[in-house]
Amino acid sequence: MDSRRVPRQKPHAKRKGTYTKGELIRNDPDHQKEQRKDNVGARVGQQDMVPRGTCMTMCPTHELQIRESQNLLHRFEVLMGTEKDRRPRADPLRTVKEYSRPAAGKDCTKCSDLRPPAVLRKTVCYLIDEIADSPDLHPWTEVYSFVFDRLRSVKQDMIIQRVSGPDCVAILEQTVRFLIYASYRLCGEPLRLYDPRINDTHLQENLSWLLDCYKREPGVHMNQEEFLALSLLYNLGSPRAMLHILDLPPAIRDSPAVSLATSINQAFLERNPVRLLRIARRLSFLQGCALHRHLVLCRRDLLLIYSHGYSSKNCRFSLEKLSQLLALDVTLTAQLCEMYGVEINQDSQVVFTKTAFKEPIDGSPSCSRYHSIVAEKQRDLRVGTIILGASFI
Repeated sequence: MDSRRVPRQKPHAKRKGTYTKGELIRNDPDHQKEQRKDNVGARVGQQDMVPRGTCMTMCPTHELQIRESQNLLHRFEVLMGTEKDRRPRADPLRTVKEYSRPAAGKDCTKCSDLRPPAVLRKTVCYLIDEIADSPDLHPWTEVYSFVFDRLRSVKQDMIIQRVSGPDCVAILEQTVRFLIYASYRLCGEPLRLYDPRINDTHLQENLSWLLDCYKREPGVHMNQEEFLALSLLYNLGSPRAMLHILDLPPAIRDSPAVSLATSINQAFLERNPVRLLRIARRLSFLQGCALHRHLVLCRRDLLLIYSHGYSSKNCRFSLEKLSQLLALDVTLTAQLCEMYGVEINQDSQVVFTKTAFKEPIDGSPSCSRYHSIVAEKQRDLRVGTIILGASFI
């Protein structure tokens, strides 16, 4: 037997300028036209698959009945006169769909359980006007917990239905205002009643969605400048927040609200707390709420800088002048100085020494004790007025 190997025949190389049958079909103009039609049809089919809510009440009837039978109603939802019953009844005009996590085997896309955009907007207005703004509902930590949960449910319905347009923007704006206000009002509350990290996570998500709506959806957005400024004030020093501002058209970037927020951010980056606190006096109440979480660090930096700049045996600084710079009263200023090791002599004069400055043993001082620069702006503003947006005027 011939053991010589038979050389393998090489396939014929495709000559230049020739095409296979498949390539001829793909390159055919009629075939490409049909393919485009198929792609458009597929996209239309996907849009048709998006559920559209048909529930015209704030809470689906099915959920209302289940929660009533299992005694799972919140006290804000109970029908008046049945509060002391063994199984209180639900008030259809006050019961709001609660947030529920998606679970295996649970259908979250039933049209009868989803509220259309108009009903979602009505629900948010009810939560703000009748719950958050109510002077009779206490404590406000419970009010916050209820409204926070129901707003999550509203957001869930919006995501499932892919809500966009003016209704989406209006709902997100009110949600962001509520969360910013809550971050100020509940600052310092025990973690079992209010978790600032959870509030911050949801605030950032809603704010990001809102800014994306401003960017993608055409038309004039009346409150865009307000929320751009709030975003920058809440996220001082964030490169992402500043880049978002720099990408805006000059007309928006140079608006009074955005320019003021940019100036404060610049002072923060330059570690110029004196300028930051001076400009902060020009902020509105809600803008102050967005800024307030940075004030502790800002005042700490001011005391540190002055401890080095005025460190001298014979140098004395007026306590009253320092309180003006810190935007605090004299008593709180003295307490803050003591906390950071800054000496105050018997003549109410501050003795700065760079070697005496120290960080508090128990961590940063409680932010809620030093809210005066924000609190003085609230005056007689009601919660509903703040969240609905009139406070920005």
